[in-house]
Amino acid sequence: MTMTAFWRQGAEIAPLSRDTLQDRVFRQVTELILDGSIVPGEMVTVQSLADAFGVSPMPVREALRRLTAANALTVVSGRSIGIPPLSRSRLTDLRNVRFEIEAIAAAWAAERRKDHVLAEIQPHLQALENANAAGDVKAYLRANHAFHFTVYRAAESDNLLKIIENLWLQISPYFNMLHASGNYSTANEQHQAMFGALRDRDSTSIKKAVQADIDAAYRVLMGLLN
Repeated sequence: MTMTAFWRQGAEIAPLSRDTLQDRVFRQVTELILDGSIVPGEMVTVQSLADAFGVSPMPVREALRRLTAANALTVVSGRSIGIPPLSRSRLTDLRNVRFEIEAIAAAWAAERRKDHVLAEIQPHLQALENANAAGDVKAYLRANHAFHFTVYRAAESDNLLKIIENLWLQISPYFNMLHASGNYSTANEQHQAMFGALRDRDSTSIKKAVQADIDAAYRVLMGLLN
């Protein structure tokens, strides 16, 4: 049934509330950050996002305010925002927390995952391989986000997932910088190991693969900061 037909039947459709619109814009901007679509050093304006989303500037400002409070974005100049600079101490802190939290989520996923999860993950693994072979950074980052969060959602813990998302909001834009080092190939080896451990319900092996993935990216980024 089309929306027009639905409307003609006399159904009452509640207008989109301000809170709902703000939450929707917040999720859209969040996804842009997690997918690596906002690159470190790039400035984004409230108006450009409002135009892209087809909304007024107000819900965009609220979304950016929430993301700034979460250390995912920072005011660059005037009405422009961008990715906060990454210091060595901040990178190390993010690595240390991710090393523990994401390993826990992966271990829980291996213990609790449903059979359908394996089928959901396989296309992401193929997309990672294809993107790396093509040198398509944006496609790789989208697939990387999709792969990891499909694993972490299998842990069946909303609270743990929210913590991980907050960590990724702070670090994932910097995954753009890993391509030239060959890290994407190294990461794909760990992704395959994660998938195998998930398939075998091996919580110990999946923790090791996640931690190896986090460590490899950390070493490259630390080298670039040095």
